Amino acid sequence: MRCVVFDLDGTLADTSGDLIAAANFCFRDLGHGDLLDPTLDAATALRGARAMLRLGFERLGLDDAEEQIDAQYPTLIDAYGDNIDTHTVLYPGVREAVDRLKALDMKVAICTNKPEGLAETLMARLEFRDVFDALIGADTLPVRKPDPAPLFEAIDRSGGARTSAVLIGDTATDRNTARAAGIPSVLVTFGPGEEDVSDLEPEALLHHYDELDSVIEAVI
Repeated sequence: MRCVVFDLDGTLADTSGDLIAAANFCFRDLGHGDLLDPTLDAATALRGARAMLRLGFERLGLDDAEEQIDAQYPTLIDAYGDNIDTHTVLYPGVREAVDRLKALDMKVAICTNKPEGLAETLMARLEFRDVFDALIGADTLPVRKPDPAPLFEAIDRSGGARTSAVLIGDTATDRNTARAAGIPSVLVTFGPGEEDVSDLEPEALLHHYDELDSVIEAVI
């Protein structure tokens, strides 16, 4: 059975605002004020908690940045979990697009580098979890993307076939994961990432979720 696997942050939803807010909570708690900008630093937010902390501490010119990152990481995760859906929004048309895939008897799953518990909480808060057949997070397995194992696990748990699967993502991590797994990738062009995803040479680009059906038909 055909299977469509989605990344979460920057692919299904723009989560950058809540991620930036959690990082800035840490910086304010340390007396530094807000070091990250919700708009200008959105791409860094989608690279994860440590990337945001690293950027902020680099702006302060700290010599012990890595130690500070390790110390503040749990605080950031807690702050994010407490306010995980304040600013987060699903991308236009995504609910309807996933419903259409299900109506075509395709399996749908999520494979994200967000911790599984946070991903489950966010999708439940967005009232968008139940439609997905499986969800694999950064800590579900001992490895995370771009290792192909989490992608394979998402496909297997959903009941889909590895030979008829595609990964929808927004970054080089997603493209490299799909390449390592030997399956096609589709990269969205509407996320806040800094890179031109067309340079990553995915099998297809997705400009709006209204186009998802035809894009999927072209690659699997």
